[in-house]
Amino acid sequence: MQEVLKHLEAHFQAYLAELAEFVRIPSVSTDPAYAAEVAKAAHWVAQRLRRSGVPEVEILETPGHPVVYGAWETDPRRPTLLIYGHYDVQPPDPLERWQTPPFAPAIREVSGEQRLYARGVSDDKGPMLIPLLVTEAFQAVKGAPPINLKFLLEGEEEVGSRHLEAVVQAQLQRLKADFVLSADGAMWRPGVSSLNLSARGLVSLEFSLIGPSKDLHSGRHGGAILNPLVAMARLIASLHEASGRVAVEGFYDRVCEASPGERAAIQALPWEDGAYLAEIGAQGVYGEPGYSTLERQWIRPTLEVNGLWGGYTGPGGKTVIPSRAQAKLSCRLVPEQNPDEVRERLIQHLHRHCPPSMRLEIQAEPHGARPYALPSDHVGLRVARAVLRETEGQKPLEVRMGGTLPIANTFKEYLGLDTVFFSFSTGDEDFHAPNEFFRLERFRLGLEAWARYWWRLAHLEGLET
Repeated sequence: MQEVLKHLEAHFQAYLAELAEFVRIPSVSTDPAYAAEVAKAAHWVAQRLRRSGVPEVEILETPGHPVVYGAWETDPRRPTLLIYGHYDVQPPDPLERWQTPPFAPAIREVSGEQRLYARGVSDDKGPMLIPLLVTEAFQAVKGAPPINLKFLLEGEEEVGSRHLEAVVQAQLQRLKADFVLSADGAMWRPGVSSLNLSARGLVSLEFSLIGPSKDLHSGRHGGAILNPLVAMARLIASLHEASGRVAVEGFYDRVCEASPGERAAIQALPWEDGAYLAEIGAQGVYGEPGYSTLERQWIRPTLEVNGLWGGYTGPGGKTVIPSRAQAKLSCRLVPEQNPDEVRERLIQHLHRHCPPSMRLEIQAEPHGARPYALPSDHVGLRVARAVLRETEGQKPLEVRMGGTLPIANTFKEYLGLDTVFFSFSTGDEDFHAPNEFFRLERFRLGLEAWARYWWRLAHLEGLET
């Protein structure tokens, strides 16, 4: 084991150069203009798996972006892990807010630590590259990894893993494993060892309010017709009560209250609203009354406006009444909420509150994601606890994820596999925002931890719970 760790440390600078090469590929999955770049990233991942010694590698095409599959089955008596990650990234917009170009990786020192800045470096290219590099290290030192490995690395996580369910259904035999170890699903915060026990679900949609058939001169027509932007503002405002509680009828029908013990465990975590507000640059917390900030982020459902636009938004002025206004909404869901039911409730609300002089057009994303929770006594979680105690020198906190990993429930439903989240990015690394970064020390720590994880899983005797 020590030889493997020495190999990883000796090659760290080379690994860093590879990560920089990887993030230069603008694999933005949501924008069709980047389709060729997403395909390029898939081929890069497949080639990297082959270089790591993985004997079986295949690019599985889908109606969307490809999935990269790999398998290295060393001994049927050993445990088998299915490694999950994604190589697609969020759009880099707004570009003007990046200190350096989003696909030109740059290392900068901030607060005494080295960081690599680029879109996708933390979510999820850096964490996803780690198991590929650890595979290569075991191959170079030991000839093979200590356990059986399967890889499922997708290119559509940032658009809801639209086609991965069909891939899983078509590959049931090839994907058999003991459980999933995910390179996605960031740890809670820097300096605090943590493990995510759950993730919220997701449902989203886009809609438009259409008034006149064309943009109108605001001098000639202003005051005579309802402006779609004004109508949109009122409709958006109707989604929440002034207190912050979601006002959509039936939204909370299936929501189960957390137990007193669960709430007490969250309250016991080291958390200060003031430090959180300083970190994100906000002036105050807000949300559903009766719950703490962490409870709102982890165990309560939300409805957020992710985009709102219409009319003229360029420099200077243009006196126009736009013909349409548009918005994007998303909901994070908690256990027992059904994405299809929540989507339907939201659509009914929009129709009910749409002004009669407006035409409502809805483009509903057909794929939602259910919430997911990992059993607290799962063997993969026990291994993770032991590894983090060893690598970080502290007992990991057990926390929850406010975000969503759509694939976790797919693995559970079709393969019967639980998912252990073992990413080494942290929640403050600005993924989905300008100036995303990955701490170099977290990259180094992740390499060590993944290697120790596989070694411990192969030698389970005496493992502490």
